[in-house]
Amino acid sequence: MADTVVAKWPKAYLPSLNTPGKWTYEEGVLLDGMTAEWRVTGDRRYFEYLKGTIDPHIDGDATGAVPIIGYPADQHSLDNIKTGQSLLTLYRVTLQPKYYRAAKYVRDQLREQKRTPSGGFWHKDIYPNQVWLDGAYMAGPFLAEYGATFHESEAFDEAVGELILMDSKMRDPKTGLMRHGWDESKQMPWADPVTGLSPEVWARAMGWYAMALVDVLEWLPEDYPRRPALLAALNRTAQAITKYQDSTTGLWYQVVDKQAQPGNYFEQSASSMFVYALAKGARLGYLPQNDEANARKGWAGIQKKFVTSGADGLVSLGGTVKVGGLGGKPYRSGTFDYYVHEPVIADDAKGIGAYLLAGSEMEQADTEAKAQGKTVLVDAWFNSQTRTNAAGQTELFHYKWDDDSNNGFSFFGRMFQRYGMRLAEQKTAPTPADLKRVSIYIFASPDIPSKNPRPSYMDPKTVEVVADWVKAGGVLVLMQNDGPNAEFEHFDALGDRFGIHFNPVLRNHVLTEDKTPGLLTIPAGAGGIFEREHHTYMKDTCTITVSGAAKAALTDKGDVMMATVRYGKGIVYAVVDPWLYNEYTDGRNLTPSIDTFAAGLDLVHWLAGEAK
Repeated sequence: MADTVVAKWPKAYLPSLNTPGKWTYEEGVLLDGMTAEWRVTGDRRYFEYLKGTIDPHIDGDATGAVPIIGYPADQHSLDNIKTGQSLLTLYRVTLQPKYYRAAKYVRDQLREQKRTPSGGFWHKDIYPNQVWLDGAYMAGPFLAEYGATFHESEAFDEAVGELILMDSKMRDPKTGLMRHGWDESKQMPWADPVTGLSPEVWARAMGWYAMALVDVLEWLPEDYPRRPALLAALNRTAQAITKYQDSTTGLWYQVVDKQAQPGNYFEQSASSMFVYALAKGARLGYLPQNDEANARKGWAGIQKKFVTSGADGLVSLGGTVKVGGLGGKPYRSGTFDYYVHEPVIADDAKGIGAYLLAGSEMEQADTEAKAQGKTVLVDAWFNSQTRTNAAGQTELFHYKWDDDSNNGFSFFGRMFQRYGMRLAEQKTAPTPADLKRVSIYIFASPDIPSKNPRPSYMDPKTVEVVADWVKAGGVLVLMQNDGPNAEFEHFDALGDRFGIHFNPVLRNHVLTEDKTPGLLTIPAGAGGIFEREHHTYMKDTCTITVSGAAKAALTDKGDVMMATVRYGKGIVYAVVDPWLYNEYTDGRNLTPSIDTFAAGLDLVHWLAGEAK
């Protein structure tokens, strides 16, 4: 499907959009799907699609009063917030200030959004005192990602507050399902005079809410105070939607709880949204594992019912209801009859976006239970470099899970999350208590003064703590760098403990755009780690000398490039470069013939299998 989007609809010019190329939520949902596919495949074409679609919206360097061309600022519509999340993605990847300035403009728009007496966002200025479930996905994930990117706790509070308000006001206590809209003033003709709720459970509305829950949770800090309340809301939502999943097809009806009523039908976009939320929730440990089976059943039903393939190899996606709303002109009653008579179309932008999101989760479904809940810890003490972001804030970077730029480990981290693993950072020298629940511990490129004016060096106490942890069953990953860019003298005390010594030389030195000196072939079966042969890239590396029980896992021209050693109940994997950082895994900087992303998947598969 993603290939079809690239081939048939450049820059999101889908025929289902009345004005292709305009800033709309439908474009934003499609780009969410393309971003998700990029993250699970490392295919540069999907990122280029995202960037190529967004860039025409940006006014130069985004320094003007309205940095987004044609942004309807006077509407104060939550729908216009959705595409702002693509701005955040582009900022996090490129670090270009223009994307920050445009995203900040969207954030500032939300600060002006009117609210109901209970604090909920008006869906639009033209819908006073009305909260729609659609708004959960339009604004919630943007707020959460903005809060994580620019360290703004207020953004977390707004995202979570909106979702919990919806949970408390819009859920039917009898069915657990949620109504599409809530008029707190109870003035609209569609609103129940007692509850203010609209009369029916529209599937896509609840799909927006379910997706918002899993996406907001992904960005929230683990110690965020209201996180448990959001997890509870997600579990209530999952229990309700699985109860109404069709037992034969795995799909969901347009009006969720009236399956047998004449005129009702299976709807694609909502089914994809539910599959996405259930699968992602199960993979990240927010939901029970049996919800992954429900997602699989739904995905199979979607493939059978809605997807058709052409002779050219491209596909078409049918079964998406074009629109659903409340009130307005012409008036929309929110009744069963209204919902089942809205047009159903093929190749709808938001429908494709939801399908791609679901597909991105299904690509990870085979592994998500294999290391569920185990922790992968990355060092942020011996490598604790900082930078100033576009908002003027100081932040950690360089081989960190939450860093999407070239230097980050976000793609590497997502490889572990395919196995249901939890990511964490160690920002102090480790203690036994810190490592008690850690399965894998990664050290990458220890600091030198030219990189960090106040580096923390490996010390004897840490060596003992880490060695004891490995002996008890831990999986240690040592990713050194080249001599001029990393510290060796102190750090080698850790590797030497296991018979692995890093030599501070400069190998695979790349001086020009010619990447040939950095090319490295990993044979199938190398070290018992790599299932297939890979043509990878390691620029500017050191080498390894092994002794004792340590063994070379990969050699090249007589030099040891990877090594492993069993130590007690645990194991150590060492490599001459932090080679799985984003610059060489996200597909943007290497030709498709270099498959470092696929090699990383093989390595993580092996590491996850070793994790206890």
